[in-house]
Amino acid sequence: MMNHPITFTDRARAFTRDWTSWAGAILHRLKVHPDALTVAGLVVVAIASVFIARGQFPLAGIILVLGLPLDALDGATARAMGRKDNFGGVLDSTLDRYADAFIFGGLSYYFAVQGRFELMLLALAALIGSFVVSYVRARAGEAGLSVKIGLFDRFVRVIIIVLILFVPILLELGVLALAVGTNVTGLQRLWYVYRHTAW
Repeated sequence: MMNHPITFTDRARAFTRDWTSWAGAILHRLKVHPDALTVAGLVVVAIASVFIARGQFPLAGIILVLGLPLDALDGATARAMGRKDNFGGVLDSTLDRYADAFIFGGLSYYFAVQGRFELMLLALAALIGSFVVSYVRARAGEAGLSVKIGLFDRFVRVIIIVLILFVPILLELGVLALAVGTNVTGLQRLWYVYRHTAW
């Protein structure tokens, strides 16, 4: 069995596991369905993306931060209810891709309106890289290979996005980092799959 690296995301989940398990149990007792939390999380991101497109970055950051617990609580609630089907995971992954599109689409729109087309292209490159990171992991999973390597997984991307929204002076640098980092991580994961599956 291969040893997989402990990622920053793994450490964050381990650190918050007790709290999310407690909250998930309460939500389950309140008859809150985990899929409802997943959809609510996307709605929050969509609202924040509107403010991103308008250039109201700190407000968008506040909305995203307030919605972040939903991303963890849907899984905790599903575990509390003893959910056995795979639909919740598929729904969560699918809506995460929509969330990525909303955020980077909002940034692309803002940059286009400002006439900063080079930054618009970087935002689109970050979106492409984000999709590749998730896609490689999903396809590798179908082949029985767990791929978590690379720094720019979704949790790290969210941290960077929230940071640049609260500190707009870092906006250009952050978008550049996302554009480069996501694509490097996507290719890194693809290379990892090649090394462990190709003859």
